[in-house]
Amino acid sequence: MSAVSTHILDISTGKPASGVPVTLEFKSQSAGWEKAGSGETDNDGRIKNLLGEKVVLLSGHYRITFDTGIYFIGQEIESFYPQVTVMFTVRDANQHYHVPLLLSPFGYSTYRGS
Repeated sequence: MSAVSTHILDISTGKPASGVPVTLEFKSQSAGWEKAGSGETDNDGRIKNLLGEKVVLLSGHYRITFDTGIYFIGQEIESFYPQVTVMFTVRDANQHYHVPLLLSPFGYSTYRGS
């Protein structure tokens, strides 16, 4: 199983949000935020491995940025949030971290999934 994964459900339609660009970053003490991986949600709204190849998950602070504006433009739907950024802390790098996003044009919610 991958170390970091995500999925997006568009709760306004009850369907997965496919084609959403997503970026994962790690906060290093020396250089600030550094890209750790990226991807685009598949037809099921998922990215099964958000870490880049050969990137090792470390303990520390991470953030995931979802480019929700591109998704809603593609759906021809007006939205309020052009991006959603979720920050989280990895305490045990041996665990799996799943960060889902429940999305609508004018709101969102997230939680630590399994």
